[in-house]
Amino acid sequence: MTAIAVSPGVSGTASVLRRLYFVRFGFAIVWALVMFTTASNLGPVAVTLLVLYPLFDVAAAVVDVRASRATGSPALLYVNIAVSLITAVGVAVACSSGIPAVLRVWGAWAVVAGLVQLVVGVTRRKMGGQWPMIISGGISVLAGASFILGASAPNPTLINAAGYAIPGGVFFLISALRLGRAAKGN
Repeated sequence: MTAIAVSPGVSGTASVLRRLYFVRFGFAIVWALVMFTTASNLGPVAVTLLVLYPLFDVAAAVVDVRASRATGSPALLYVNIAVSLITAVGVAVACSSGIPAVLRVWGAWAVVAGLVQLVVGVTRRKMGGQWPMIISGGISVLAGASFILGASAPNPTLINAAGYAIPGGVFFLISALRLGRAAKGN
């Protein structure tokens, strides 16, 4: 296997992203497990979790922006921050209208955030460890469309929204593991 020379800026960014991706994996899995227990209705725990998820995405994007300044423009990450903030508010409002409204907002967020993740992954592919992010972004777009369509089902639930976090978390884990080489500067 040929060693790839990685610049110090890329190495530092990869190191921060690696830690961030491990945290995102853990959060996604715990969030999904708790959400599965409350996904049948919009009680206080479910509402809190539904608002918390996009807010966590905002915090993660802020860390990503700070880490990514040395390796490229963080403009799309700022888009992600704005979209996730709007989503947190939108989900909070939608919760008063019922699960179909929540699924529509959640689905729109998954589509837009997935597109952003896909494009950011493509722009970072030379860093390494980004193919899982590219695939995850594409899957997010498809999942978002399915949430929007599923909102019209006779008895929609939040089970799929809870399940959405698991593959995303797994892709963050895979990407974190793959970023190991770039984080070490090899």
